[in-house]
Amino acid sequence: MIVEKVIANIKDLDPAELEKRHKEKVYLESDHLMKRIQRVETDHGRELGIRLKDPKDLMAGDILFMDEENMIIIDVMSDDLIVISPRDMQEMGTIAHQLGNRHLPAQFEMSDMLVQYDYLVEELLREMDIPFKREERKVKQAFRHIGHSHD
Repeated sequence: MIVEKVIANIKDLDPAELEKRHKEKVYLESDHLMKRIQRVETDHGRELGIRLKDPKDLMAGDILFMDEENMIIIDVMSDDLIVISPRDMQEMGTIAHQLGNRHLPAQFEMSDMLVQYDYLVEELLREMDIPFKREERKVKQAFRHIGHSHD
């Protein structure tokens, strides 16, 4: 089976629609969410080809296939993350500036900043006495680098 578009995301479906279908999952590493063409396998051993026509990243919960009885859903494997919890806006601005200078992609959940684990970032946070913890966590979307050059 070749998948060329995402049907919907499970968060947008009526819970009754979700419950009545058998679910297979495709587990992807977060950086594979950006790939428009890839070969994957469901947790039930079914092989799929993904060839997305739209230039859109996959997200956790995206539905690749759905009929009256079955659905195939994207799930994301856990990443090794640094979860930064600044105490105030001053700390948030300071660390955001430092990480921005290193061109590190970040995501935000509530008042936490998430970055992929890097021992240099861990050292920086310790030096700056900014609260953080290292943990395995699933992210909903890929960590995307924003194109930029210093001209």
